[in-house]
Parts: sequence; structure tokens; C-alpha cells
Amino acid sequence: MARRGRSGTAGAPMHGAGARRGLTIAAVTLVALLGATSTGLAVPPPPPNPSDSSITDAKGDANAKAGEVGRLTNQLAQAEQRLSSLQDDVELKQEQAMKALVDLQTAQDEATQAQNDAKSARQEADAAVGAIEKARADAKKFAAASFEQGSTIGSVSAYLTSDSPKDLLARAQLLNAIGGSRLNAMDRLQQAQTEKANKDSAARKALELAQQKQDAATRAKGTADSAQSAAVSAQQAQAAQNTQLEANKNSVEQQLYAAQAKVNGLQGQRQRYQDWVAQKQREDEERARQAALRAAAANNNNNDDGGDDNGGGSHSRPSPAAGSSIEAVIARALSKVGMPYAWGGGNGSGPTRGIRDGGVADRYGDYRKIGFDCSGLMIYAFAGVQGLPHFSGYQYTSGRRVPLSQMRRGDMLFWGGSGGIHHVALYLGNGQMVEAPQSGSYVRVVSVRYGGIMPYATRLIG
Repeated sequence: MARRGRSGTAGAPMHGAGARRGLTIAAVTLVALLGATSTGLAVPPPPPNPSDSSITDAKGDANAKAGEVGRLTNQLAQAEQRLSSLQDDVELKQEQAMKALVDLQTAQDEATQAQNDAKSARQEADAAVGAIEKARADAKKFAAASFEQGSTIGSVSAYLTSDSPKDLLARAQLLNAIGGSRLNAMDRLQQAQTEKANKDSAARKALELAQQKQDAATRAKGTADSAQSAAVSAQQAQAAQNTQLEANKNSVEQQLYAAQAKVNGLQGQRQRYQDWVAQKQREDEERARQAALRAAAANNNNNDDGGDDNGGGSHSRPSPAAGSSIEAVIARALSKVGMPYAWGGGNGSGPTRGIRDGGVADRYGDYRKIGFDCSGLMIYAFAGVQGLPHFSGYQYTSGRRVPLSQMRRGDMLFWGGSGGIHHVALYLGNGQMVEAPQSGSYVRVVSVRYGGIMPYATRLIG
């Protein structure tokens, strides 16, 4: 009676069928829990695993394209030097042609002036001859009139041809009659005629010399124009060659970028495959552990021995509180989609004016824009959770790093290489991310790029 009374009290040990039923229920519960845990660790199908030869071939193709780009770059540099030299020659020939044009204009002006001077001198000389002829005619008329009147004044022939005293007297009388002014006038006219004849001769010589200079200037202008035309043709031909070289270089560069992207893609596939293999190995190990636990539970059930091991296990889902914080971070980042990229822009309060970098950002005028750069967008997104430095390299080490195969919504993704981190974005899940990409662009949502991506994501929440 007493024993039965103790068995009916709370907390008393059970025996026989009742104990076995309790142990069976516990074992079934444990197996169910382990099974539920194992489904949370299921590994997705394996991603593509490119062969070593395909990666090697892709690298070889990229290296060949890089070599071709280098060769074309050298050719283009040499061609640019030739083009610069030819351009200098064109400018020199242009100046020489301009000098020839100025010299020709000066020679033409001098020839025109010499022609006008010669015409004036000719007219003056002709006028002087006319005046002399008129004075002589007047003298003849005067002498004839004096002779007809029977005066000694008419003995002009004696005055002109005799040397006798009588003739000299007649000459003196004639000089008195005619007067010194009339003879002086004739002397002055003869002198003027001589001077104007000399002036006419000098003017004609000056005109001849000016015409020679004009002819020489015309020939020089033709030579300079021909030289300029030849220089321009050579420069244009070189410019056309440079344009073709530039086009060839750009084409090969595009091929190089495609080849490099292919290498990065294959390497990314290989990395994802290796991550998958590691995850698969962990899954297999976990399954083996759970199988061992289930076997132990079954053995305990057969031996009527109870147990309460729940199998542990972990999952990647954040807690409700962490999930709320992640959604707040993502909402802040997505609220700035469409804002301009500005190098150095962004803080915990929002977009700010960019800063100068002395290079690409300056050419895009980032220092005049209000916006975000990649790390500035992360600072704003996580402002309510954690303060971040304005450098993606420091942000990479600011939280817990997880393999890309385990990345989840709200993690930061990074890109870089041996030279360091150069870009960061916020993962949205389903293969999407939000980022501030580069100068000239805007905050945007795009698919995750795996070329050059770092093997770990950084998790700040959960």
C-alpha cells in the first residue's frame, strides 16, 4: 500500500511499461528534433566548377589581350608623338604662309605707290616740256615783232650768231629790251625740265624694282602655301592613322575586359564551388553526428534508458530583434536610391557634398555634388546600429566575417584584391544588392557582381 502510494505521488520514479513508454516518447521527440535541425542545414545543388584548363586558357587569352593592348598603346604613343611633331610643323608653315602673305601685301602696296609716283613724275615731266616749248614760242614771236618794227631789238640773229662788238652791243640792247626776268624764267624752266626728267627716270626705276619685289613675294607666297598644304595633308593623314590605332586599341581593350571578366567569372565559380564543397563537408559531418545521436537514442530506447539531448544545431536566420534592425538598415539604404554618387560624400545624417580627389572625381565634378560614395552609403545605412569609418577597407574588418556561401540580407559585400578593398555594397538577398558605384553614376539596386568579390561578407547585425 505504501509503495503504491509513493508511486502515485508527483516525481516518483516509474517502472515497467510506463517507464518504457516515457522513454520511447522522449527518443521519438529527440529524433524529430534532430531531423528538423538537419533540414535547416541542407546544402543546395553544387554550382558549376570550371576545369583548371578552362581557367588557364581564359588567363592565357586575357594575358594575350593585355599584351596586344600594350603593343597598341606603344604604337599609339609613338603615333601621338609624330602627330604632335606634324602639328608643330603645320603651325610653323602657317606662320610662314602668314609672313609671305604680309610680305606680298606690302610689296603690292609699294608697287601701287611706285606706279602712282611714276605716273605723277611722268605728268610733271610732260608739263615741264610743254612750258619750255611755250616759252620758246613766246620768245620767237617777240623777236619777230621787234625785227618788223625796225628796232635794234630785232637783231636777234646777230645776238645769237655773232661775236663782234657790234653784235655784243646788240645783245646788250636785246637783254635790256627783253629784261632779265624773261631770260631767268626760261633758265628756270629748263632747270625744272631737267629735274623732272630725272625724277621721272627715278620713279620708273623704283616702279621696276617694286614690281620685281611683288613678283618675288608672289612666288614666296605660292611656295609657303604649298608647304602649308603639304604639312596639313601629312598631319591629317597621321591623325587618321591615330584614329584607327585608337579604335583598334579600344577594340582590343574591350576584348581584354571581356577576357578578364571571364577569368574573374570562372575564378568566382571556382570559389563558390569550393565554398559549396566546404559547406557540403560540414553538412555531411553534421548528418553523421545526428545519425550517431539518433543511433544512441534508439539504443537507449532499446535499453529502457532515457535521455534529453536535444542535438544542438544552428541556423542562419537572425533573431526577431536583429531582423528588425536589418530591415531598418536596408530601408535607409534603399531610401537613397537615385541620389548622385559623390566621392567622399555621405555621413550618418544623409548625403553631403563630395570632395576633391585630384583625378577622376574632379573631372566628374563630384566636389560640386550632394550625394554618397560607396562607404558613405554604408555609414548612413548603419547609422542607427553602429558607427563606421569612411573607408571600405576599415569597414571590411568592422564586424564578423562570414563566407559568401552563408551571406544573408543585411550583410556588407566587398570587392578588392592584393592592393586592398576598393568597393562595398549592401546585400539585399535573392542575388541583389544596393550600392553607390562610381563617379557619374547614382545609388542603385543591381545584381551581385562576383568578379573580384572578396570571399567573405561582413555582418554587423545578428
